[in-house]
Amino acid sequence: MSEKKRGFLGRLFGGKSKPEDEAVPAAEGAAQEATSAEPQGEDPALDVEMEVRPVAAMNEPFQPFSMDVSPGVAPELSPMKPVLQPEDIPSTDIGSDDVEPLETETPEPPAEEPEAAETPAHETPAAETIAPEPARAPDPIVEPAPPAPAVEPVAEPAPAAEEPKLSWFQRLKAGLSRSSASLTEGISSIFTKRKLDASMLEELEDILIQADLGVDTAMAITDRLSDGRYNKEISPEEVRAILAEEVEKVLAPVARPLDLDTGKKPHVVLMVGVNGTGKTTTIGKLSQKLRSEGKSVMLAAGDTFRAAAVEQLKIWGERTGAEVIARATGADAAGLAYDAMKEAQAKGVDVLLVDTAGRLQNKAELMDELEKVIRVIKKHDPEAPHTVLLTLDATTGQNALNQVEIFGKVAGVNGLVMTKLDGTARGGILVAIAAKHALPVHFIGVGEGVADLEPFSAKDFASAIAGMA
Repeated sequence: MSEKKRGFLGRLFGGKSKPEDEAVPAAEGAAQEATSAEPQGEDPALDVEMEVRPVAAMNEPFQPFSMDVSPGVAPELSPMKPVLQPEDIPSTDIGSDDVEPLETETPEPPAEEPEAAETPAHETPAAETIAPEPARAPDPIVEPAPPAPAVEPVAEPAPAAEEPKLSWFQRLKAGLSRSSASLTEGISSIFTKRKLDASMLEELEDILIQADLGVDTAMAITDRLSDGRYNKEISPEEVRAILAEEVEKVLAPVARPLDLDTGKKPHVVLMVGVNGTGKTTTIGKLSQKLRSEGKSVMLAAGDTFRAAAVEQLKIWGERTGAEVIARATGADAAGLAYDAMKEAQAKGVDVLLVDTAGRLQNKAELMDELEKVIRVIKKHDPEAPHTVLLTLDATTGQNALNQVEIFGKVAGVNGLVMTKLDGTARGGILVAIAAKHALPVHFIGVGEGVADLEPFSAKDFASAIAGMA
């Protein structure tokens, strides 16, 4: 087979001519048969010159090589001269059938396919990413808009509407609502379309005693009802009116304001009581009232066993502009009282309010410590403390009677402050205390606010506990 019949691949790789019996693709076979009629002669322009070198020449520097692809023979590596150039490849040797489909089909379809494929590919994701964004945008904008105008206008008029309702009697009546409810409900259940008899009076007396009004007050009320009304019908309203009158009679002698204008400077007020009765809070409220009256006030944090009490009193001092004398937690309470007396006298303050640690009335060692505090105060002023206020928790009921007796003997209590009347249905204990001990009641508290501690009024208290308007 001549060099001219080898085809393009043979000339490209520079191999030897293939034997005639080798299998040739159908396309090339047809092309070879068509050219077999031509005269067999070697065309030097179409031949590729090969330079054969011995194996030893492989040690020379690397050069391009070609492969011998003769059948049955292992390919040999031989360096190839770079004589094959594109212009050396004749275009006439390859059939028109092989060239034309490659030129027409190869460039045109790829130019059309990327344009058609790329355009929808870019358009589709763009439409998908833009669509959800406007849908999510209005969600966060719509939610915060409505609550803002709804909250502000409601919060502003609320305090204005509550201010006219903050009268003392209304707060007192609301604070004593639980105590008055137990009394009025019991009275209404007894005196309903019935004539007054002994059994009704006994039932009423039990109700009054259960409300902690005391036996003496209960008997005085039943005696008043039976006088001229026995075996006659009586309405619940009439019973409540008599109840209010009798309670006022008992409380009127003890309803006295706290007098601090005694000419003593400073006027020493010692606050005593059991744990949780509100001594520190009462001192803070008194300080604010006295400061509003133009008096200079000093506070002594004598509850050295409770760090919270010291901090609480410091806060009250900052609010009211009162100086606070305090020591570290666990310090000697008597020593602190001594320093406070010295400072108050040196600065000429009007009122010195001394706080003390809460103590149970049945603990002898704690009561002895209280006596020590009083002795130290008297070293500076034999008449001090001028006022000893006992704070009583109305929720303790009958136990408050025992507290008044014990603290009266140890500390010389000469005034009472009743607190937490708004948290109990046994507010009548104040009536029993007044009837038994006749100690002045200076203040009563029906809440935690500063305005919820007011001077005691017998008439207001009696009307509120009886459920009168």
